[in-house]
Amino acid sequence: MEQVQARPMIELFAGELRRARTGAGLTQDALAKTISFSDSLVAMVEQCRRLPSLDFTRRCDEALNTDGLLERIREAVTSAALLPWFREWVAIEQEATVIRSFQPMMFPGLLQTEEYARALYVGGSYFSPEEIEQQVQARLQRQRILARETPPWSVFVLDEGVLRRQVGDREVMWAQVARLLEAARAKRTEVQVVPSGVGAYGGFIGGFAMATQPEGGEVGFVDNQVRGQLVAREADVRHLRNVWESIRAEALPTAQTITLVEEVLATWT
Repeated sequence: MEQVQARPMIELFAGELRRARTGAGLTQDALAKTISFSDSLVAMVEQCRRLPSLDFTRRCDEALNTDGLLERIREAVTSAALLPWFREWVAIEQEATVIRSFQPMMFPGLLQTEEYARALYVGGSYFSPEEIEQQVQARLQRQRILARETPPWSVFVLDEGVLRRQVGDREVMWAQVARLLEAARAKRTEVQVVPSGVGAYGGFIGGFAMATQPEGGEVGFVDNQVRGQLVAREADVRHLRNVWESIRAEALPTAQTITLVEEVLATWT
């Protein structure tokens, strides 16, 4: 397993937070009260024992008048946390006008809740606890593209088994399925589910994603147990597109998908 290289940036964040706090004449306790977080969290961030959340970072920037410095460092932290072979895809994803994603085993990263993402890493990776938090925060930062005023048009297709496979506890699953339902009802986002009654279909081979770039070209991304791979060769992209269309042909229409997701959500209460 490749190791992430975010530690130097985490140390930079901690050092700049400490410098700005002391420069403002604030103790850890005083800063904590100002930003409505605990003093123990402030201490852990300054000791590099906790990766700061976006909300924590923005409140510190505002309280310490750092003009967004801490948020910029945090963005560098989360970028550094990405596995090297994944960084190029994330850069493509950030510029995409259309994103298509098929997942037969898990909820797509762009729609994962924080708790679901953490449970995935805890249960299925060799990352240390510190690296898991880095990966979770990096995943949440990726999702900010869907919160833009004009987000990319996004289509997510999942196998029904994804909705029923427990990752974390039942509360985690309820929140995650609810998040999918929210996405299915959102503007510029489509969600479809391939029902369990469908037999063998093209998606059995594995998950993948495709991104339409601003100039109109398409790039694919295929993940596996070792590393992800960008797919840019025209013939390979065309093959992925054909597989995508065959999978969508087996998926439920949007209205039926929403009904199914609502039914599954009720099973996780």
